[in-house]
Amino acid sequence: MERPVTIRTIPWALALLCAAALVHLGCGGGSGSGSRTIRIEGSDTMVNLAQAWAERYHREHPGVSVQVQGGGSGVGFASMTDGNCDIAASSREIRPRERERIAAQRGQPEEHIVGFDALAIYVHRSNPLEEITLEQLAEIYGEGGTITRWSQLGGPDIEITRVSRQNNSGTYAYFREAVLGKQREYKLGSIDQSGSKDVVALVATTPGAIGYSGMGYATDEIKLLKVARAKGEPAYAPTVENVLAGKYPITRPLYLYTCGEPHDDVLKFFEWIDSPEGQAIVVELGYIPRDRGKSGLGPQRPRS
Repeated sequence: MERPVTIRTIPWALALLCAAALVHLGCGGGSGSGSRTIRIEGSDTMVNLAQAWAERYHREHPGVSVQVQGGGSGVGFASMTDGNCDIAASSREIRPRERERIAAQRGQPEEHIVGFDALAIYVHRSNPLEEITLEQLAEIYGEGGTITRWSQLGGPDIEITRVSRQNNSGTYAYFREAVLGKQREYKLGSIDQSGSKDVVALVATTPGAIGYSGMGYATDEIKLLKVARAKGEPAYAPTVENVLAGKYPITRPLYLYTCGEPHDDVLKFFEWIDSPEGQAIVVELGYIPRDRGKSGLGPQRPRS
């Protein structure tokens, strides 16, 4: 005899179907018509920028809330894999393995360049040095590097305190690629910080310190060194003008990733970011606007 369907069975079936639908939509490029919240997670370099976008956008579109969380570029991609965000913010390109995982779980990641950043070199404001080369930076931070005291660079005879980022950071990965080279590891013994702001704060209170972080995190409490591609070449400060002119050697794109092409609220948010108003916020926070890419400049690499 067939078991009749009771009235309690139907709600459970509907609940399971709804849950499956929500999981499918979780990071598929859209806070659809049923949701008015956009979730961004990832790069600490981009946290201040993303929060500024979120606040301004919400004032103009009060029906849409944009939630921002940092943690590092790798954290953003992991969150996207798990369906916990609509947008992953990253200060580096997505890695093949990350792309494969997201594609298998949520859909093919789509890349959107929303601005550019110069990676600044910070030292304590009492440090007499004014400039440094990419090779010298590699000898400070790279495995087997021979520069351990500031006196080797013409500074005071004190030990260099290396401040770095944690290895899930896009800034950590980009600095390694652009300065150390893909085949060279970081030297052990650095003080690794979880956020861009933390790097600058530690350098500001440590006389022998050196650190790298986005140019947008500069404060009056620290000193920025000019950077030269090689010994004997001119050194340039990390300014918008020098980046636009292709002179500053450590420049990188800033990325937002979605699962597939953005739709609905997420698409409108991207269109606003790309508008003059959204790009004006990029400039306000000390970054380089997206249309800088029209100059044909890509991220700069050290000479081999």
